[in-house]
Order: sequence, then structure tokens, then C-alpha cells
Amino acid sequence: MIRKYILSFAALIGATVAYAADADPVLMTVDGHDVHVSEFEYLYNKNNTQQMQPQSLDEYLGMFVNYKLKVADAIRDGLDRTPEFQAEYESFVKDLSKPYFRDDSVAEALVQQAYAHFADDVLVSHIMMPLTDDGLRTLDSLKVAITAGTTTFEDAARNFSVDRYSASKGGRMGYVVPGRFPWAFEEAAYSIPVGKISDVVNSGMGYHLVRVESRTPAQGEIEAEHILLLTRDMPQSEIEARKAKADSIYKLAKDGADFAELARKFSEDPGSASKGGKLGWFGRGAMVAEFDSAAFALPDGGISKPVKTDFGYHIIHRTAHRGVPALADMRKNIEARIAADERSAMPEEAVMSRLRKAHKAEISQGALDQIRAVIDANDGKCDSTFIERIKIMNPVIASFDGGEISTLDALARTPDTQMSYNPVQAIAGTASLLLDEALIQQEQNRLADENKDFSNLLKEYHDGILLYEVSNRKVWDKASADKEGLEKFFRTNAANYRWDTPKFKSYVIFASSDSTLKAAVAYADSLSTADPTEFVRQMRERFKRDIKIERVVAAKGENPITDHLGFGADRPADSATNKWKFYTAYKGRIIDAPEEAADVRGTVLTDYQSALDKEWLKQLHKKYKVKINNKVFNSLKNSK
Repeated sequence: MIRKYILSFAALIGATVAYAADADPVLMTVDGHDVHVSEFEYLYNKNNTQQMQPQSLDEYLGMFVNYKLKVADAIRDGLDRTPEFQAEYESFVKDLSKPYFRDDSVAEALVQQAYAHFADDVLVSHIMMPLTDDGLRTLDSLKVAITAGTTTFEDAARNFSVDRYSASKGGRMGYVVPGRFPWAFEEAAYSIPVGKISDVVNSGMGYHLVRVESRTPAQGEIEAEHILLLTRDMPQSEIEARKAKADSIYKLAKDGADFAELARKFSEDPGSASKGGKLGWFGRGAMVAEFDSAAFALPDGGISKPVKTDFGYHIIHRTAHRGVPALADMRKNIEARIAADERSAMPEEAVMSRLRKAHKAEISQGALDQIRAVIDANDGKCDSTFIERIKIMNPVIASFDGGEISTLDALARTPDTQMSYNPVQAIAGTASLLLDEALIQQEQNRLADENKDFSNLLKEYHDGILLYEVSNRKVWDKASADKEGLEKFFRTNAANYRWDTPKFKSYVIFASSDSTLKAAVAYADSLSTADPTEFVRQMRERFKRDIKIERVVAAKGENPITDHLGFGADRPADSATNKWKFYTAYKGRIIDAPEEAADVRGTVLTDYQSALDKEWLKQLHKKYKVKINNKVFNSLKNSK
């Protein structure tokens, strides 16, 4: 457990900004809770940016007091202590504090590093082995042998590499395309000198030894189109025939025939033939090596002789070239790639590293040795006996200048699947995670105390959740659920709900057939309509999806079906896809004024909620003491 006192997220809820009294004086107290000028001013300014007509401070003061009274009522009711509130609030604190735990300078350095790779074209070879212990040992041995001269890189690649495409070429891969390869592989290719071999690289797809063959200034991108005649898996005689055909097409292109038309007519590349052979823009390494070399060797407008690749014969027409795009044009793509690989965590890790150092955070090697000794004494088992022994010892496994973390805390958070593989390492990993969480929490508390914007936003969200929940309970949901109270309110205020024109009030029963409609009407006659909701429920329960029933209150001209059923208009035409061709009015009649709250439910519900809100506020002003510091408030007004 964390033995020294650390503010929890729950404690943050009641936190106020710890500024000097003269810098951020108390404007008011509501039910004994201080409200500082900074919070009032923050919400006032935010409210006015959202209003068509800005409010004066005097106008806003009354609304603010009402807001704080409702929050005070929610706190008195314990709504800030519910698990639902805690979970939502803690999630918000975590999201809000994320920018404070990210080093933007590290993030920018990663972007600059990735962009710098575009300055060079790097030609590489590699030897690849699977991600196994044997694969790792094999590459370690191969590097020793290549360095000692007992074998060549090329022979090692041919004999051992699992990348058979490059193995057949002595490991030659071609040009590395920045952003197209796993970052660890790309960084190795760009960081080692020409002719040197990297240490073993784990790309996530395999283990690699990487050798840089050449490094030249980047040629940027070219635009090209091509004609492909396929030869894969063909007999030699057919390959020779394809070569002769490619030579003929090449001659036509060189003699001035339209290249795009030739591609549409002869190319067997399904992706580009219909587009006149167009391949768009690409850089070094985007195409297979033979195609790549030929295309980049051409001048703009040049046409290559047939180029043989594993796919077949290509005739390439280079149409244009351009340099490496500016960083501004590539930034979004680079940032997206960074966010998708191991670099994404580096800006946060940099902050955590500083926090660990600043707070003297460390994992206890002594505690890990004790845990290992207990496991060894228990025949390597992490069973109930192991747990009982750890409970007795419970060494401090991690510490920092704000507290300590026990082994039992780490053990409780460590998944069983990890314990079965390497328990000491698993417990150490969990302890490190708990240590980081504690440091983050401590830093969040500091932010809440020292950063005015952060604190005010936390307070706004905290009070906003409470306001929503308490208003739901005491006004919105209460009004919706209180059928008797809603009806009483309607009858008391019936004069406010008059209509200018009569309306047709009815149930409209729709059915999939005439016989079903007749049966539905007959069944409806056996039910009570005193409770409309129950009446509709029973009808739907009996007829399932064979009927649809709606309660309508509509004036003439509002709906073609009610115009027909209630006001004698022609029956509207049915669409061909309409399932509900059979319908009738049930207990329909014309009324001049609403008879019950349900006839004007939307309007009367809003008014009833408003009435409940006014009554609630009246009670709150009697229940809770509000004390405003007029001297501070007048000083605030004078400063505007």
C-alpha cells in the first residue's frame, strides 16, 4: 500500500486553488464552501463567449449562486461519492492532464529525426531470422562469422535468411523507403555507416542483420507509367515470345506512338492498364529493385528498353520528377506513423523519467531478491503458500519521496498469466506501473494546486457532472416520471395551453392485412385506454410486428393520414414498399382544446420542469447559507 498520505482523485474534487489571499480572494461561501474570484471570473468569461448578448457581472452573479446551490445540494446528497461519479471524474482528470505528461520537445525531435531520413537514399541488404531464441542465436553467430571473415554476408543471407526474395540476391533488399518499414529497421539502416553491419535488430516482424550498401543524396520522387507483359510461371519459350513482343511495343513507343494508348492496349498490369499505365509518384525503394533502378536512371520523358523483373517485362516511361516534399507537407503523415509504433510513448516516457529522478523513485532490488527466494523455497510455485509467506514479509517493493508501494499491492495488480511465466519480472513490472501511477497522481495534485486554468477546468467539470445528475433527479427525470403531478400542473394551468384551431385526437392502428386490422380493433375494444402507455403495450404484445399503433394529436394539414381519418380528406396514395396499407382511427374525435397533459406533453413537461426548478431553488436558498463578499465583488466590477 502507499503508506504516506497522497491526495486521491476524490480529494481533488474539493480542492481549491492555493493562491495567496490577495491574489485570488474568496468571493463567496456557499454552504460553507469557499468560491474564489478566479473560478467565478473563469466561468463568467466562458459563459459570455457563448452568449449572443453578454451578461453583466450583476446579472451573472445570481445565476452563478443558483448553480453553486444546486452543486451544494448534490454534495449533501452524496452524489460526489458514488462509484459512477468517481469513474467519470477520474477519467476526465486523466484525459485533461495528458498534455502535462508529454514532452513536446521530444515529440518534435522524433518528427525531425523521421524527416531527416528523407534526405538520403539508403541501399541495404539484410539477413532475417524468425523471432525465436534460435533465430537470435543464429544471427549473433553469423555476425561473428562475417566479421571474422569465415563467411560472407551474401553467403550467410543465401543459406540462412528467411526472406527468400532478398536471400536469392545475397540479402540485397533495395532502397529503404522512410515510413514503409518498421521503425527499428529503418533507424538501423539510417544510423550505421556504409559497409557496416548492424547489431541484431528486432523489427517486430523478425530479427535482422542490416548492412548499408550505399548512401546518396535523395533523388526525391518520380512520376512514371509502364506497360507490363507477364512472364511468371511461364515456360521459357513463352518468356522469349513475351520478350520479342515487349521489344516491338518498345519500338512503337520510341517511334512516337501514344504511350498511354499502348498501355491500355497491351499492358497486363490490372492496376494501371486502364489508366494508361500511370503509376503516380513514387520514391526510391517503392518498386522492385530492377524496376526502381531503371526508372530512376531515365531522364524525364525517357522510355526504357524492356526491363525484366519477377513479374515480367516492363517498358517504363518516366514523365516527371520532384524533390523531397517540405516538412510542412509531410508532418501529418509522419506524426501518424510515429503514433502507430513504439515511438508514440517516448514523449510521455521522457516526462516519467524526469519525474522518477526528481522524486527519487526506485524499485527495490532487495525486495525482488526476497520474492525470488520465497519462490525458490516453495519449489518455484506461486500458490497460496507463496501468498501467505509474502503477506507475512510484505517488503516495500518501490518507493519515492511521496510514499511507498508494497509487494502485496503489486501482486494484487499482476495478472495470473504473467505470474505463471516469470513471476519476479511480472511483479517488478507491476510495481513500476504502480510507481508511475503514484507519481502521475502526485503531479496532478500539484497541477490542481498551482495551475489556475487546470484547477478551474477540473472544478467546472466536477460541478458540471454533479449539476447534471442532481438536476436529473430533482427536476428532469422527476417531472417525466411524475404523471400525477404533471396532470395536476396541466389542469391548474390549462388556460396556458389553448389552441387556435381544432385537432384530431386518436389512436391510429396500422396492420399488415385487413383481417389483422379487424382483429386488432376487436381486441382494442376489450382493453382500457385509461393508461395510454399500457394500452399500447398490450396491443403490441398481442400482435407483435403485425401491427403498428400510434397516438396522434394533429391539426388539419399537419399529416395526410390524420387529414384523411379525421378531417375527411382523400386517402393518401400508398408507396409500393409500404407495409402498412391497412389502417384506421380508434377512438378518434375532433377536440377544440387539450383534454389532458398528454395532448400537449412536450410543452407542459417543459413548463412543469421549470416550475419544479423554481421551487427547488426557493428551497435551496432557505436551506443553505450564501455569503457574498461585496467588497471583493465591487472590486471585480471596477476592474472590468
